[in-house]
Amino acid sequence: MLTIREHPSPNHGERRGSVRPDMVVVHYTAMATPEAALARLCDPAAEVSAHYLIAEDGRVWRLVDETRRAWHAGRSAWGGIRDVNSHSIGIELANPGIGAASHPFPEPQMRALEALLGEALVRWAIRRERVVGHACVAPGRKIDPGNRFDWRRLALQGLAVWTDGPPVCAGSASPERFRSAARRFGYALAASGGWDAAAAAVWEAFALRFRPREAGQASTSAGVSHLEDLAARWPVVDPLPIDGTPCVP
Repeated sequence: MLTIREHPSPNHGERRGSVRPDMVVVHYTAMATPEAALARLCDPAAEVSAHYLIAEDGRVWRLVDETRRAWHAGRSAWGGIRDVNSHSIGIELANPGIGAASHPFPEPQMRALEALLGEALVRWAIRRERVVGHACVAPGRKIDPGNRFDWRRLALQGLAVWTDGPPVCAGSASPERFRSAARRFGYALAASGGWDAAAAAVWEAFALRFRPREAGQASTSAGVSHLEDLAARWPVVDPLPIDGTPCVP
């Protein structure tokens, strides 16, 4: 049974519109120790928080009650949702992030995450395709949980989604194909604009999660076909609003 330590953060508020959580956003802390992250997530001056923090050794702290709006996603969007904080549960994983200190997420930490996710998804009837990374909802601004996070492992337990992509790739890596598939899967991207900075940021977020070997590289026709496959299997339910609708921090 998962043991959760209570460590309340003052950084939270009401979920706007009295919505129930229908998403989970996974982060990494990019800090040296879980204790340093815990201090920051509970510092009123920092104005950031999450519902949970999981250490590398599997310790779990609850900082904000799931019924409350934690401040973890910032300016972000997924499908028709422009206030991700109000709609989501935020889980921080202690991990130094990118660079020389970067390392995979240890087994005790992953087991604790799986237990926590399994309970939350049942408790709030959250669909597995609604478990996303911070990079998914804030492409170009965030990259966590990064290319060393094992999304496939979560998917095998029904806690996220994954495909290896279709065996045959059709067509070219055109921006129109990519943008259409990205919007249908949930990425907040305008319908037109070519391979502009926004499209490049979404490609990178997609690659970090589903094609980590291609992160940092240009788009490929195989990658676009992969995203189309994901969009066909798990199309976002929320209608995408008119382009330019502002996100809510």
